[in-house]
Amino acid sequence: MTLVLDLPTADGKLSAYRFSGEPTARPTSPPVFNRIAYAAAHVVSDPLKDRAPWNSPAIDWEATMAFRHHLWSLGFKIAEAMDTAQRGMGLDWAGAQELIRRSLAEARRVPGADLACGAGTDQLLPENTSTLGDVISAYETQIGFVEAEGGRAVMMASRALAKVAKSGDDYRSVYNEILRQTQNKVVLHWLGDMFDPQLSGYWGSPVFEEALETVLAIITDNKDKVEGIKISLLDNTREIALRKRLPEGVLCFTGDDFNYAELIEGNGEKYSHALLGIFDAVAPQASKALAHLGNGQTQAFRDVIAPTVPLSRKIFEAPTQYYKAGVVFLAWLNGHQNHFTMPAGMQSARGIVHYADIFRLADQANVLDRPELATGRMKSLLQVSGL
Repeated sequence: MTLVLDLPTADGKLSAYRFSGEPTARPTSPPVFNRIAYAAAHVVSDPLKDRAPWNSPAIDWEATMAFRHHLWSLGFKIAEAMDTAQRGMGLDWAGAQELIRRSLAEARRVPGADLACGAGTDQLLPENTSTLGDVISAYETQIGFVEAEGGRAVMMASRALAKVAKSGDDYRSVYNEILRQTQNKVVLHWLGDMFDPQLSGYWGSPVFEEALETVLAIITDNKDKVEGIKISLLDNTREIALRKRLPEGVLCFTGDDFNYAELIEGNGEKYSHALLGIFDAVAPQASKALAHLGNGQTQAFRDVIAPTVPLSRKIFEAPTQYYKAGVVFLAWLNGHQNHFTMPAGMQSARGIVHYADIFRLADQANVLDRPELATGRMKSLLQVSGL
């Protein structure tokens, strides 16, 4: 029986939508990829225990860890406690520490499970930060915590550093000092201001070419300590420019949720690995596509991954920093959590027409695993919205 649902459109009307997608089959065991693929994972709120959702949100740890098992079962590494987990937008450093501790412990129980953990400076308020030494101390605390717990760090872009740094040399001095101290190789993190307006001018310049020279100098200075760099500028030409100039052995991880398909496939000479928030939302489809690519089946990779791109572009549309709402919306539709609430009430950051568009595109990309469940939950959301 074909499922039909009346969904709102941008002109304020309702239009009947007929399902056309098919749920994606799960692999019997985690597939092997020929690209390193990190899925940046969200956290699941616990609305029954929430007392201060804006300041110290309650987390449903059982559901949060279950979602990580879901990602590991599909062959992904996990990028933990990063932007997709609402780091600095609902999840504070105290919550991140608990998340990192629990995820590292959980990974030890799962054969082959791997993760890297976000370490930044979000215990500092940018307005209360005055010196580079403040930033260095904050990074030392967070990376020290991750490594003491047995983890590897993603050195997240710092709002505090963006505030106090006056030049590319300031960034170079901070990163050189931190990387000199790390026990393990680190993934660097270039997050554009479309994801976080407070990171405008990161690496000391709003001009891409100047910022690129600074970050390449940092990597060259510390190439034995840098596994790679995640770049999230939503501009494939800029990622390719960085990728071409990385030292041998330093990896490029695409964080481009608009152009990831072509960047992962590559241009015949170079390709990007992946560290993506969209992989949280389209994990079964991305896993299937990457398995095809690993088997040399390039056209099959394209056929599976291509329909997820319009969905990702909708989820990450401006204001891009609110993409987490679309990611959690799909987790709810697919039964990974039993409610659609988020830390800091972030589900309210998008409107009902946006969610209806995601619903349609998710079906067309074969992302809705349980259409009957998704239909019932979408109907409930429509009712809450007065439809």
